Amino acid sequence: MSDQFTAMAEMPRNFLRDGTQFINRCTKPDKREFIKISQAVGIGFVVMGVIGYIVKIIHIPINNILVGAA
Repeated sequence: MSDQFTAMAEMPRNFLRDGTQFINRCTKPDKREFIKISQAVGIGFVVMGVIGYIVKIIHIPINNILVGAA
């Protein structure tokens, strides 16, 4: 019984220790890295927007054919 309690008590300690090690290893991105990430996110937004626009352009005529001009 004591071993189970000790094992359960160790889990939060291990989690906190691992978490603090992770936070201490993290660093803020420098200017070049930040610009690269921003460009990648911007390109992703543009690509997703273009895909959405193409799907909408294709969907409208198909919807009108199926539903009919009511």
